Amino acid sequence: MLSKTILVTGGAGYIGSHAAVQLLNAGSNVVVLDNLCNSNDEVLNRIETITGTRPKFIEGDIRDRSCLDRVFSEYSIGAVIHFAGLKAVGESTQVPLHYYQNNVYGTMVLCEAMAAADVKQLVFSSSATVYGEDAPIPYIETMPRGKRSNPYGTSKAMVEQILTDLCKSDGEWSIALLRYFNPIGAHPSGLIGEDPKGIPNNLMPFISQVAVGKRKELSIFGNDYPTNDGTCERDYLHVMDLADGHLAALGCLSDGGVHTYNLGTGSGTSVLEMVNSFQDVTGVEVPYSFAPRREGDLPAFWADTSKAEKELGWKASRTLDEMMADTWNWQSKNPNGFDV
Repeated sequence: MLSKTILVTGGAGYIGSHAAVQLLNAGSNVVVLDNLCNSNDEVLNRIETITGTRPKFIEGDIRDRSCLDRVFSEYSIGAVIHFAGLKAVGESTQVPLHYYQNNVYGTMVLCEAMAAADVKQLVFSSSATVYGEDAPIPYIETMPRGKRSNPYGTSKAMVEQILTDLCKSDGEWSIALLRYFNPIGAHPSGLIGEDPKGIPNNLMPFISQVAVGKRKELSIFGNDYPTNDGTCERDYLHVMDLADGHLAALGCLSDGGVHTYNLGTGSGTSVLEMVNSFQDVTGVEVPYSFAPRREGDLPAFWADTSKAEKELGWKASRTLDEMMADTWNWQSKNPNGFDV
Protein backbone atom coordinates (compact mmCIF):
# COMPACT_ATOMS: atom_id res chain seq x y z
CA MET A 1 0.00 0.00 0.00
CA LEU A 2 1.54 3.31 -1.07
CA SER A 3 1.90 5.98 1.57
CA LYS A 4 -0.63 8.71 0.83
CA THR A 5 1.84 11.61 0.55
CA ILE A 6 5.31 11.03 -0.89
CA LEU A 7 8.13 13.59 -0.84
CA VAL A 8 10.14 13.26 -4.05
CA THR A 9 13.49 15.02 -3.81
CA GLY A 10 14.86 15.85 -7.25
CA GLY A 11 11.35 15.27 -8.58
CA ALA A 12 11.73 17.73 -11.45
CA GLY A 13 14.62 15.71 -12.89
CA TYR A 14 14.60 12.95 -15.49
CA ILE A 15 13.88 9.91 -13.33
CA GLY A 16 12.10 11.83 -10.57
CA SER A 17 9.54 13.32 -12.95
CA HIS A 18 8.62 9.91 -14.36
CA ALA A 19 8.31 8.50 -10.84
CA ALA A 20 6.08 11.44 -9.90
CA VAL A 21 3.79 10.62 -12.82
CA GLN A 22 3.47 6.99 -11.77
CA LEU A 23 2.89 7.94 -8.13
CA LEU A 24 0.11 10.36 -9.08
CA ASN A 25 -1.45 7.79 -11.39
CA ALA A 26 -1.40 5.32 -8.48
CA GLY A 27 -3.36 7.75 -6.30
CA SER A 28 -0.58 9.13 -4.11
CA ASN A 29 -0.16 12.78 -3.24
CA VAL A 30 3.22 14.03 -4.42
CA VAL A 31 5.38 16.83 -3.03
CA VAL A 32 8.37 17.66 -5.26
CA LEU A 33 11.47 19.31 -3.79
CA ASP A 34 14.06 20.40 -6.37
CA ASN A 35 16.66 23.16 -6.59
CA LEU A 36 16.40 23.14 -10.43
CA CYS A 37 20.18 23.08 -10.88
CA ASN A 38 19.85 20.32 -13.49
CA SER A 39 16.12 20.46 -14.21
CA ASN A 40 13.34 22.76 -15.39
CA ASP A 41 10.10 23.69 -13.66
CA GLU A 42 8.28 23.35 -17.02
CA VAL A 43 8.19 19.65 -16.18
CA LEU A 44 5.51 20.38 -13.56
CA ASN A 45 3.16 21.65 -16.28
CA ARG A 46 3.83 18.49 -18.28
CA ILE A 47 3.20 16.22 -15.28
CA GLU A 48 -0.12 17.98 -14.75
CA THR A 49 -1.05 17.50 -18.41
CA ILE A 50 -0.25 13.77 -18.22
CA THR A 51 -1.91 12.99 -14.90
CA GLY A 52 -4.51 15.73 -14.46
CA THR A 53 -2.91 16.58 -11.13
CA ARG A 54 -0.20 19.12 -10.38
CA PRO A 55 2.23 17.99 -7.70
CA LYS A 56 3.03 20.38 -4.89
CA PHE A 57 6.37 22.01 -5.67
CA ILE A 58 8.98 23.55 -3.41
CA GLU A 59 12.09 25.06 -4.97
CA GLY A 60 14.68 24.18 -2.39
CA ASP A 61 17.87 22.29 -1.61
CA ILE A 62 18.22 19.11 0.46
CA ARG A 63 21.21 20.74 2.20
CA ASP A 64 18.91 23.44 3.57
CA ARG A 65 17.65 22.07 6.89
CA SER A 66 15.24 24.93 7.52
CA CYS A 67 13.63 24.34 4.13
CA LEU A 68 13.25 20.63 4.86
CA ASP A 69 11.77 21.31 8.28
CA ARG A 70 9.15 23.57 6.68
CA VAL A 71 8.25 20.87 4.15
CA PHE A 72 7.79 18.20 6.82
CA SER A 73 5.76 20.52 9.04
CA GLU A 74 3.50 21.71 6.22
CA TYR A 75 2.80 18.33 4.59
CA SER A 76 1.95 15.00 6.18
CA ILE A 77 4.73 13.03 4.51
CA GLY A 78 4.53 9.25 4.76
CA ALA A 79 7.72 8.34 2.89
CA VAL A 80 10.53 9.91 0.87
CA ILE A 81 11.93 8.92 -2.53
CA HIS A 82 15.36 10.52 -2.71
CA PHE A 83 16.58 11.31 -6.24
CA ALA A 84 18.25 14.67 -5.56
CA GLY A 85 21.96 14.59 -6.33
CA LEU A 86 24.61 15.15 -8.97
CA LYS A 87 25.25 12.31 -11.42
CA ALA A 88 27.84 13.16 -14.10
CA VAL A 89 30.72 10.70 -13.72
CA GLY A 90 33.26 12.83 -15.60
CA GLU A 91 32.33 16.02 -13.79
CA SER A 92 32.66 14.27 -10.44
CA THR A 93 36.38 13.73 -11.08
CA GLN A 94 36.83 17.47 -11.65
CA VAL A 95 34.80 18.79 -8.69
CA PRO A 96 34.72 15.92 -6.17
CA LEU A 97 33.94 18.14 -3.18
CA HIS A 98 30.83 19.41 -4.96
CA TYR A 99 29.64 15.82 -5.37
CA TYR A 100 30.30 14.84 -1.77
CA GLN A 101 28.64 18.05 -0.57
CA ASN A 102 25.48 17.43 -2.61
CA ASN A 103 25.19 13.67 -2.56
CA VAL A 104 26.59 12.70 0.84
CA TYR A 105 26.09 15.72 3.06
CA GLY A 106 22.73 16.47 1.42
CA THR A 107 21.47 12.99 2.26
CA MET A 108 22.64 13.34 5.85
CA VAL A 109 20.73 16.61 6.25
CA LEU A 110 17.65 15.00 4.69
CA CYS A 111 17.81 12.05 7.10
CA GLU A 112 18.22 14.35 10.09
CA ALA A 113 15.14 16.30 9.02
CA MET A 114 13.21 13.06 8.43
CA ALA A 115 14.13 11.75 11.88
CA ALA A 116 13.05 15.01 13.50
CA ALA A 117 9.69 14.71 11.73
CA ASP A 118 9.42 10.99 12.59
CA VAL A 119 9.36 10.02 8.89
CA LYS A 120 11.54 6.92 8.61
CA GLN A 121 10.68 5.32 5.28
CA LEU A 122 13.11 6.10 2.46
CA VAL A 123 13.76 4.88 -1.07
CA PHE A 124 17.26 5.88 -2.17
CA SER A 125 18.40 6.39 -5.75
CA SER A 126 21.68 4.46 -5.84
CA SER A 127 23.73 3.16 -8.75
CA ALA A 128 25.32 0.06 -10.22
CA THR A 129 28.65 1.92 -9.95
CA VAL A 130 28.82 0.86 -6.27
CA TYR A 131 29.81 -2.65 -7.40
CA GLY A 132 33.15 -1.24 -8.50
CA GLU A 133 35.39 -1.81 -11.47
CA ASP A 134 36.48 -5.38 -10.61
CA ALA A 135 33.09 -6.99 -9.90
CA PRO A 136 32.17 -10.07 -11.98
CA ILE A 137 29.05 -9.92 -14.13
CA PRO A 138 26.16 -10.15 -13.70
CA TYR A 139 26.09 -7.89 -10.65
CA ILE A 140 24.28 -9.48 -7.69
CA GLU A 141 23.10 -7.59 -4.58
CA THR A 142 25.04 -9.91 -2.25
CA MET A 143 28.35 -8.75 -3.75
CA PRO A 144 30.35 -6.34 -1.58
CA ARG A 145 30.65 -2.75 -2.69
CA GLY A 146 33.87 -2.60 -4.67
CA LYS A 147 36.57 -0.19 -5.82
CA ARG A 148 34.94 2.75 -7.57
CA SER A 149 36.66 4.63 -10.39
CA ASN A 150 35.10 8.06 -9.72
CA PRO A 151 33.76 10.28 -6.90
CA TYR A 152 30.18 9.92 -8.17
CA GLY A 153 30.22 6.17 -7.55
CA THR A 154 32.03 6.66 -4.25
CA SER A 155 29.39 9.15 -3.10
CA LYS A 156 26.64 6.60 -3.79
CA ALA A 157 28.53 3.88 -1.92
CA MET A 158 29.12 6.22 1.02
CA VAL A 159 25.42 7.06 1.23
CA GLU A 160 24.51 3.36 1.10
CA GLN A 161 26.82 2.74 4.07
CA ILE A 162 25.45 5.73 5.99
CA LEU A 163 21.86 4.55 5.46
CA THR A 164 22.79 1.00 6.48
CA ASP A 165 24.37 2.26 9.68
CA LEU A 166 21.33 4.43 10.33
CA CYS A 167 19.02 1.41 10.10
CA LYS A 168 21.26 -0.57 12.47
CA SER A 169 21.14 2.25 15.00
CA ASP A 170 17.37 2.68 14.88
CA GLY A 171 15.07 -0.20 14.05
CA GLU A 172 12.22 2.13 13.11
CA TRP A 173 13.92 3.03 9.84
CA SER A 174 13.03 1.16 6.66
CA ILE A 175 15.15 1.90 3.60
CA ALA A 176 15.30 0.57 0.04
CA LEU A 177 18.58 1.01 -1.84
CA LEU A 178 17.82 0.86 -5.56
CA ARG A 179 20.87 0.26 -7.73
CA TYR A 180 20.06 1.61 -11.18
CA PHE A 181 21.67 0.39 -14.34
CA ASN A 182 21.17 2.59 -17.44
CA PRO A 183 17.75 4.25 -17.70
CA ILE A 184 16.73 5.57 -21.12
CA GLY A 185 13.49 6.35 -22.95
CA ALA A 186 10.73 8.77 -22.06
CA HIS A 187 7.06 8.90 -21.15
CA PRO A 188 5.08 7.57 -24.15
CA SER A 189 3.21 10.89 -24.40
CA GLY A 190 6.43 12.61 -25.45
CA LEU A 191 5.76 15.32 -22.86
CA ILE A 192 8.62 14.48 -20.48
CA GLY A 193 11.99 12.91 -21.11
CA GLU A 194 15.72 13.28 -20.56
CA ASP A 195 16.83 16.90 -20.95
CA PRO A 196 20.54 17.18 -20.11
CA LYS A 197 22.03 20.62 -19.76
CA GLY A 198 25.00 21.13 -22.07
CA ILE A 199 26.72 18.23 -23.79
CA PRO A 200 25.03 14.95 -22.76
CA ASN A 201 27.03 12.63 -20.51
CA ASN A 202 24.94 9.59 -21.43
CA LEU A 203 24.67 7.69 -24.70
CA MET A 204 20.94 7.83 -25.45
CA PRO A 205 20.40 11.61 -25.31
CA PHE A 206 23.53 12.05 -27.41
CA ILE A 207 22.14 9.70 -30.06
CA SER A 208 18.78 11.50 -30.10
CA GLN A 209 20.38 14.96 -30.20
CA VAL A 210 22.46 13.91 -33.22
CA ALA A 211 19.31 12.51 -34.84
CA VAL A 212 17.39 15.77 -34.31
CA GLY A 213 20.26 17.81 -35.74
CA LYS A 214 21.41 19.40 -32.50
CA ARG A 215 24.82 17.71 -32.66
CA LYS A 216 26.92 16.79 -35.68
CA GLU A 217 27.86 13.21 -34.89
CA LEU A 218 28.12 10.67 -32.11
CA SER A 219 31.54 9.78 -30.74
CA ILE A 220 31.80 6.13 -29.75
CA PHE A 221 34.57 5.80 -27.19
CA GLY A 222 36.48 2.63 -27.97
CA ASN A 223 35.82 -0.17 -30.47
CA ASP A 224 38.42 -2.63 -29.19
CA TYR A 225 36.75 -3.88 -26.01
CA PRO A 226 36.42 -7.66 -25.44
CA THR A 227 32.74 -7.63 -26.49
CA ASN A 228 30.86 -8.97 -29.51
CA ASP A 229 31.40 -5.83 -31.62
CA GLY A 230 34.19 -4.14 -29.67
CA THR A 231 32.01 -1.46 -28.08
CA CYS A 232 30.91 -1.24 -24.44
CA GLU A 233 27.86 -3.17 -23.29
CA ARG A 234 25.43 -1.84 -20.68
CA ASP A 235 22.10 -2.85 -19.16
CA TYR A 236 19.61 -0.32 -20.55
CA LEU A 237 16.10 -0.17 -19.09
CA HIS A 238 13.09 2.01 -19.84
CA VAL A 239 12.71 4.92 -17.43
CA MET A 240 9.03 3.99 -16.99
CA ASP A 241 10.05 0.52 -15.79
CA LEU A 242 12.51 2.20 -13.43
CA ALA A 243 9.77 4.49 -12.12
CA ASP A 244 7.52 1.48 -11.51
CA GLY A 245 10.37 -0.09 -9.55
CA HIS A 246 10.21 2.77 -7.06
CA LEU A 247 6.51 2.21 -6.49
CA ALA A 248 7.22 -1.48 -5.91
CA ALA A 249 10.01 -0.58 -3.47
CA LEU A 250 7.68 1.65 -1.45
CA GLY A 251 5.59 -1.43 -0.83
CA CYS A 252 8.47 -3.24 0.90
CA LEU A 253 9.16 -0.46 3.40
CA SER A 254 6.73 -1.82 5.98
CA ASP A 255 9.18 -4.68 6.62
CA GLY A 256 11.82 -2.49 8.31
CA GLY A 257 15.58 -2.62 7.79
CA VAL A 258 17.62 -2.15 4.60
CA HIS A 259 16.56 -3.74 1.33
CA THR A 260 18.88 -3.60 -1.70
CA TYR A 261 17.66 -4.20 -5.25
CA ASN A 262 19.12 -4.07 -8.73
CA LEU A 263 16.86 -2.37 -11.26
CA GLY A 264 17.83 -3.42 -14.77
CA THR A 265 16.80 -5.83 -17.52
CA GLY A 266 19.39 -8.50 -16.85
CA SER A 267 21.06 -8.29 -20.26
CA GLY A 268 23.65 -6.12 -21.97
CA THR A 269 23.37 -4.11 -25.20
CA SER A 270 26.41 -2.64 -26.97
CA VAL A 271 26.80 0.95 -28.12
CA LEU A 272 26.66 -0.10 -31.78
CA GLU A 273 23.56 -2.19 -31.13
CA MET A 274 21.96 0.88 -29.57
CA VAL A 275 22.75 3.04 -32.59
CA ASN A 276 21.51 0.41 -35.03
CA SER A 277 18.33 -0.16 -33.04
CA PHE A 278 17.59 3.57 -32.96
CA GLN A 279 18.10 3.85 -36.72
CA ASP A 280 15.94 0.79 -37.41
CA VAL A 281 13.06 1.96 -35.20
CA THR A 282 13.05 5.63 -36.21
CA GLY A 283 14.37 5.53 -39.77
CA VAL A 284 16.69 8.39 -38.85
CA GLU A 285 20.42 8.14 -39.54
CA VAL A 286 22.87 8.76 -36.71
CA PRO A 287 26.36 9.60 -38.02
CA TYR A 288 29.11 8.36 -35.73
CA SER A 289 32.87 7.99 -35.50
CA PHE A 290 35.11 6.05 -33.18
CA ALA A 291 37.20 7.82 -30.57
CA PRO A 292 39.75 6.59 -28.01
CA ARG A 293 38.50 4.81 -24.91
CA ARG A 294 37.46 6.96 -21.96
CA GLU A 295 39.28 6.41 -18.71
CA GLY A 296 37.17 4.43 -16.25
CA ASP A 297 34.79 2.87 -18.80
CA LEU A 298 34.22 -0.83 -18.17
CA PRO A 299 33.86 -3.23 -21.11
CA ALA A 300 30.49 -4.67 -20.04
CA PHE A 301 28.15 -5.08 -17.11
CA TRP A 302 24.53 -5.94 -16.45
CA ALA A 303 22.26 -6.83 -13.56
CA ASP A 304 21.03 -9.98 -11.96
CA THR A 305 17.42 -8.89 -11.38
CA SER A 306 16.02 -12.03 -9.77
CA LYS A 307 15.81 -10.53 -6.27
CA ALA A 308 13.60 -7.61 -7.36
CA GLU A 309 11.42 -9.98 -9.33
CA LYS A 310 11.03 -12.38 -6.40
CA GLU A 311 10.61 -9.89 -3.54
CA LEU A 312 9.03 -6.88 -5.24
CA GLY A 313 7.16 -8.59 -8.05
CA TRP A 314 8.95 -6.15 -10.36
CA LYS A 315 10.47 -6.93 -13.73
CA ALA A 316 11.41 -4.63 -16.60
CA SER A 317 8.84 -5.25 -19.33
CA ARG A 318 9.39 -2.59 -22.00
CA THR A 319 11.49 -3.56 -25.02
CA LEU A 320 14.55 -1.90 -26.53
CA ASP A 321 12.39 -0.87 -29.51
CA GLU A 322 9.98 0.87 -27.12
CA MET A 323 12.90 2.66 -25.47
CA MET A 324 14.05 3.93 -28.87
CA ALA A 325 10.57 4.92 -30.07
CA ASP A 326 9.76 6.78 -26.86
CA THR A 327 13.12 8.55 -26.86
CA TRP A 328 12.58 9.78 -30.40
CA ASN A 329 8.96 10.75 -29.69
CA TRP A 330 10.22 12.97 -26.85
CA GLN A 331 13.26 14.39 -28.69
CA SER A 332 11.52 15.07 -31.99
CA LYS A 333 8.65 16.88 -30.26
CA ASN A 334 11.06 18.76 -27.95
CA PRO A 335 14.28 19.39 -29.93
CA ASN A 336 15.41 21.86 -27.26
CA GLY A 337 14.08 19.90 -24.31
CA PHE A 338 11.96 21.92 -21.90
CA ASP A 339 13.30 25.22 -23.24
CA VAL A 340 10.23 26.05 -25.32
